[in-house]
Amino acid sequence: MNLYVGNLSYQMTDDDLRAAFEQYGEVSSAKIIRDRETGRSKGFGFVEMTSDEAGEEAIRALDNADLGGRNIKVNMARPRTDSPRPRPSF
Repeated sequence: MNLYVGNLSYQMTDDDLRAAFEQYGEVSSAKIIRDRETGRSKGFGFVEMTSDEAGEEAIRALDNADLGGRNIKVNMARPRTDSPRPRPSF
């Protein structure tokens, strides 16, 4: 199950994110999304749990929980829609 995790502390690392979710089941990946140019965290990420049961347990336990001094938002990730980026008008 792929989970969206929002409102993350900007100091959090991929390993910190993985550790928080491993309490609820096996984590196959944990990735914080970063700005391409600056490398700074965008404050959200994705965690892939190996089972739906583990993912659902993590949502129940961690949604609105304090992680790194912030109340995080955890829910099922929605499939990405590849909408075209808006073009700048000159």
